[in-house]
Amino acid sequence: MIECVNINKWYGDLHVLKDVNFTAQSGEIVSIVGASGAGKSTLLQIMGTLLQQDSGELLIDNVNVGNLNNKSLGKLRNSKLGFVFQFHHLLPEFTALENVMIPALIAKEHSTSKVREMAAQLLKEVGLQERASHKPSQMSGGECQRVALARAIINNPSVIFADEPSGNLDSHTKQDIHQLFFTLREKHGQTIIIVTHDTDLAEMADRKVTMKDGEII
Repeated sequence: MIECVNINKWYGDLHVLKDVNFTAQSGEIVSIVGASGAGKSTLLQIMGTLLQQDSGELLIDNVNVGNLNNKSLGKLRNSKLGFVFQFHHLLPEFTALENVMIPALIAKEHSTSKVREMAAQLLKEVGLQERASHKPSQMSGGECQRVALARAIINNPSVIFADEPSGNLDSHTKQDIHQLFFTLREKHGQTIIIVTHDTDLAEMADRKVTMKDGEII
């Protein structure tokens, strides 16, 4: 589903990623671990098409991303990729339901009523059906992160990228969020790539990849 071939990235004279080769199969959950500055988040952002590599190739579902124009890249990003970050980035003026609906409304593949129905179902799956009308300020950090997860999968993406998804949560809430990734994978079948410092989450993954000084070791 994801293939990185000799990916390099520089920031000035700093060689952040050094000929990185990485693959993730369809439906696989892979954790990426390593010390701060190892290049984990940079690699995740490149795989998620949020950042451009300086050399090397990125293939998503056998499509060479480097061959896409901006319009095609945007369409791929919105239809095939979902994102969850350490901070939920929910829009504060919108309810939980409305936040989940946003990517599907942008995609314009379903009517507004259908999108509302889809979002309500996803909130039910993440255990927040009773919070649908609440705004982020009225919910806990864990609840907001559950909303972010529902938002990430509403377009039924092929891949979900998660960057420290539980890094801002207490230990009990972390466990709930960790398990939710696996529950959603079983139901929806996504490939999930998780950058994390959390040992428990890293070990739960189907496969753990370690980075050091811009390389996979």
